[in-house]
Amino acid sequence: MRRIALGDALAAALAGAFGYLARFGSERSASESIYLWAVLLLPLVWVASMLVARSYEERFLWVGPDEFRRVFFAAVMLLAGVGTLSWALQLEVARGFVVITLPLATVLTLALRYGNRQRLHRERGQGRYQQTTLLVGHRNAVAALDEQMDREKYHGYRVVGVCLPTDQQNPGADAFNGLPVLGGLTEVADVVARYEVDTVAVLPCPELDGPALRRLGWELEKTRAELLLAPAVTEIVGPRVRIRPVCGLPLLHMERPELKGVRRLTKVAFDRTAAGLGVLFLLPVLLGLALAIKLTSSGPVFFRQERVGRGGRTFSMLKFRSMVVGADRMVDALAAQSDGNEVLFKHKSDPRVTRIGRVIRRYSLDELPQLFNVLRGDMSLVGPRPPLPSEVERYGFDMHRRFLVKPGLTGLWQVSGRSDLSWDDSVRIDVRYVENWSLTFDFMILWKTVGAVLRGSGAY
Repeated sequence: MRRIALGDALAAALAGAFGYLARFGSERSASESIYLWAVLLLPLVWVASMLVARSYEERFLWVGPDEFRRVFFAAVMLLAGVGTLSWALQLEVARGFVVITLPLATVLTLALRYGNRQRLHRERGQGRYQQTTLLVGHRNAVAALDEQMDREKYHGYRVVGVCLPTDQQNPGADAFNGLPVLGGLTEVADVVARYEVDTVAVLPCPELDGPALRRLGWELEKTRAELLLAPAVTEIVGPRVRIRPVCGLPLLHMERPELKGVRRLTKVAFDRTAAGLGVLFLLPVLLGLALAIKLTSSGPVFFRQERVGRGGRTFSMLKFRSMVVGADRMVDALAAQSDGNEVLFKHKSDPRVTRIGRVIRRYSLDELPQLFNVLRGDMSLVGPRPPLPSEVERYGFDMHRRFLVKPGLTGLWQVSGRSDLSWDDSVRIDVRYVENWSLTFDFMILWKTVGAVLRGSGAY
């Protein structure tokens, strides 16, 4: 926390100095001396604003957008305060100084906090700064949460054991899913005290009903452990979940997915505008890739393939050709060598891929012609992966949920591991996107796509 506060103060000091020099230059006058005091006091006022906005509370730090929202709220609050005071006291405030300093302080603060967050994520990914975690619940739910925490180690939770119902513990074994079974559901507080656990994650189960959870919370208050409760609808998060009083009880209310209305029209307008600008901006790159493909292998530049889009309607998806001509007819012969999941065929050393194809596939450059599919309205910039009709035939009930939205040029699948994902993970990610769709979610995915493409992880 101390490092973050010092970083905020430094950002404010730099912004104040730059704003002063930009507004007043090197010349000094008596009327401008007050702004020197403003520059000196700004770091203290800035940190105080962050305190009022609760941006230093640990529950808002390191993961999720809450930290950045609170920084932005603190900046808006300070700007509103300056404006109100200048109006109420009829002060002559140098608007140029304020307009430069406060936005710059906000940008610098957000940049420093983002850098701190990325550094901590790297450290946690290497096993440092971890919180010991105890998982409590039934076997299947506990196993799923353990796998999720292992996939996203940067959150900093290291599972040290589990507490299972007595009837689900194997008498001859003291471990489950590679984790030690440390006790039953009634022994959670004792296990926490014995092993000095930092976090207890409780999964939904009938044995731990309202009164039992309340008593567990009271018992954990005597320790340093934090209590996390996983709702039954773990894939529905964010703005769709609200706590509403119903008959005197605080119940979770799930809003419908934001799939219609003004926000969808805004998404369509943004998709087509961004795609059009993207085509114009990337035109030299598109022409260069087309020429390279034509000169290095025989066959057409583009590869067209039938895919399934919104509402189950098929469309012709466009890609740069990265394989030899007729590669789609060779899948059956290579099926035994698949490195993909149960439904998707993938091969890390696919013999069908051309020399230039390996390069453009690694950095997803073969997907760029799909900007034309976005312009035609068949696809969106962000959405689930567009599936083949043969894949759709093998879909379960849950996976058909993805057809409520258009498939995307990028999506959660692309920023979460792509071809390295199991089929269950692919289903979970696609359904999660549909259930929690919002414009903010799309912008976050577009931002993360840049890093995923540059890393090239899971792309083959």
